[in-house]
Amino acid sequence: QVHVAESGGGLVQPGGSLKLSCAASGRTSASINAMSWYRQAPGKEREFVARFHWGGGPDYGDSMKGRITISRDIAKKTFYLQINDLKADDTAVYYCRVYTPYGDRWGPGTQVTVSS
Repeated sequence: QVHVAESGGGLVQPGGSLKLSCAASGRTSASINAMSWYRQAPGKEREFVARFHWGGGPDYGDSMKGRITISRDIAKKTFYLQINDLKADDTAVYYCRVYTPYGDRWGPGTQVTVSS
């Protein structure tokens, strides 16, 4: 089983930056072979943000492309989402999803609020 926990959210002013983290743990966490970030704004459906598959490279959704970078520290089983030039429309709960040969797992999410 794998456990997932996001962190790094908070209140930030428009134009600011945040780096979100996704930490994985558990017996099967070593078998993670892909991860992705999603977000869900109030009243909206969950939206794909970015994905990183170990067999390929990063893949970014259109909504935030150009302002985000995903990365990973395999040894720490931690994945990151760097968001720059934050806008009010970026206000959402950001979720991490990890994939293993045994299935996928979502984290509980971290709130990002962009406001002056």
